[in-house]
Amino acid sequence: MRRLWQGRGQRWAAGAAAGVALVLGTALALDRLFPPPLGPLNDLSVTVADRKGAPLRVFTNAAGAWRLPATVDDVSPLFVELLLAYEDRRFDSHLGVDPAAVLRAAAQNLGAGRVVSGASTLTMQVARLLEPRPRSLTAKLIEAARAAQLEWRYSKRDILGMYLTLAPYGGNIEGIRAASLMLLGKPPVELDAAEAALLVSLPQSPSHLRPDRYPERARVARDKVLDRVAEAGALPAKAVAEAKTEPVPAARLSLPASAPHLAGRLRGRYPDRPVIVTTIDGALQHAVEAMARRAAETLTSHAGLAVLVVDNRDRSVLAYLGSPDVLDDTRQGPIDMVRAVRSPGSALKPFIYGLGFDDGIIHPLTQIADVSTRFGDYAPRNFDRSFTGDLTVMEALQRSLNVPAVLVLDRVGPLRFTDALRRAGARLVMPAGAGLPGLPVALGGASISLWDMASLYSGLARDGLVAPLRTVRDEAEGPEHRLLSATAAQQVRAILEGSPPPPGVVQAQELRGSGPVALKTGTSYGFRDAWAFGVTGRYTVGVWVGRPDGTPSPDHYGRNTAAPLLFELFDRLPADRGRPAGPVRNDAPPELLRRLRPGEGPVVAGAQPADRLRLTFPVSDMVLESLGPDGKGEPMTLSASGGRRPLSWLIDGRRIAYSPIAREVVWRPEGPGVVRVTVLDADGRSDSATVEIR
Repeated sequence: MRRLWQGRGQRWAAGAAAGVALVLGTALALDRLFPPPLGPLNDLSVTVADRKGAPLRVFTNAAGAWRLPATVDDVSPLFVELLLAYEDRRFDSHLGVDPAAVLRAAAQNLGAGRVVSGASTLTMQVARLLEPRPRSLTAKLIEAARAAQLEWRYSKRDILGMYLTLAPYGGNIEGIRAASLMLLGKPPVELDAAEAALLVSLPQSPSHLRPDRYPERARVARDKVLDRVAEAGALPAKAVAEAKTEPVPAARLSLPASAPHLAGRLRGRYPDRPVIVTTIDGALQHAVEAMARRAAETLTSHAGLAVLVVDNRDRSVLAYLGSPDVLDDTRQGPIDMVRAVRSPGSALKPFIYGLGFDDGIIHPLTQIADVSTRFGDYAPRNFDRSFTGDLTVMEALQRSLNVPAVLVLDRVGPLRFTDALRRAGARLVMPAGAGLPGLPVALGGASISLWDMASLYSGLARDGLVAPLRTVRDEAEGPEHRLLSATAAQQVRAILEGSPPPPGVVQAQELRGSGPVALKTGTSYGFRDAWAFGVTGRYTVGVWVGRPDGTPSPDHYGRNTAAPLLFELFDRLPADRGRPAGPVRNDAPPELLRRLRPGEGPVVAGAQPADRLRLTFPVSDMVLESLGPDGKGEPMTLSASGGRRPLSWLIDGRRIAYSPIAREVVWRPEGPGVVRVTVLDADGRSDSATVEIR
């Protein structure tokens, strides 16, 4: 008999083991076939944050909800304690379903004859949030199965993080972080007892309890949570009494919307990142935006402004303003004027002079002529339409005189200059149909963005090395390119440190006791764009003011419009601006201190002076009778003098010939019309003439 029972016991144990194995196998198979639907956890709001992690701007998710990711570490421990005490006391021990809670709820509901209590654990609520279904017994069973699946796959902290991310709080607010920011104006890690109890209560019936619509209902629900957690011993009676005296917020707040142009750009660049941490200094950004709003009121009704502040140490952008108000259509606020290409006026002159220093053409103390001058068919004039005569290069740059800058560019070569900027990462956009770059580039004859200009000016503080600016904290620094030698960069910066600031700024600068700002302003043709750039050892600040549609703004130019804003920005930066460049040293060889006048060849260290490249035939405004009886042009000889061979010949920007030795080429016009003939030498210098073919 004993052996009979032993045999039956062994068969029962084997059958039980087989049953357990079957159940486990089935569960594993179902788990693989039907994994948890985690889609809602992947559809999150994107947060663009400042360098400290504080939100600058938050975007709704694809469903139009404010849903911010959250973990246990993102919330106050008090909130977690109250949540578990009210919602799920045995959360840390059950396996997704709490049998004791099921029995309790069943007894209460049977006794009342209606549903008065639920048995959903936090894990079951997460299952319902991940996969919403109409309330039914079948839905409850599925939620229980999903809860067990979640417990199998994830830790308790992970599951709690899912709840904190998905819990509904009324309207399109989802998750504890969005709720805390939009209802209480603070991050959830700072919640006090009253606030924590309110946010514990709202997911019970988010539409019915919305505090911005039904504040009294929300207060009653909050106090219910406080009473319940007091009974559970989670809060002392005194703390509960004090919490009940706190008012319930009756308004819904907006999430931050700072640095909108940059935030939108970064959201597009990093679509898979729920949180993008930038290099922006949040406090400075808010101050810049407030300043821009005030400044906009003093401008014409359609004018805007843009600002960049850069930390030269790592080229990180500390403040980025694309317009005073992104929603102001009158000022075309949606346009990001940091990235828009505009004429820089004379703001590129420092880099022309810097290349002139490097090429051995000039020194800051070289005497240069500011006289009425024609360069082929181009005759630049100064801003005030007068001429100074002879002065030093240093004085010419500080006074931003036009003729000396064009004279130096003529020696450096427009193509060499624009190619140097291009290799440094700056994009110059030439006017339509302009062909190759010419001397007008010195005075704004090409367009460039504030972004690229700030990058170039930051290079002055980094000994002539230019690299892309950074806007994301974990973004690696880009490759450096040498635009100027360290000596040339320091010379340019030293000259600009002596530039006169706008009226009313000198005394303020002295009172601050901070180092000098290397200042350069610029104004484009027709008063369309006003620029100001300031450089110190540590910071670069760039300001653009104008109308985004390109309409002129008479009497608004760099010195009286953009420069005062630039110095106001420097007032908001730390007084520690890094080391100044210092005074200009008189270390030039004697030959560089001689007078540089139009028509003279460049003086290159170690080389003989070369003749200036000239197009000797044809010359501007010629009318050439070159058409034969058949209407086709007869061959004509184009000739040049000076310059360094080989020479390239262009008609309307299209190369027609290349002469390694000769200074003449034969060209046959295609027909009647006005054409531009250009000769270009090996150093990038050029000369042009516009002629009519008949």
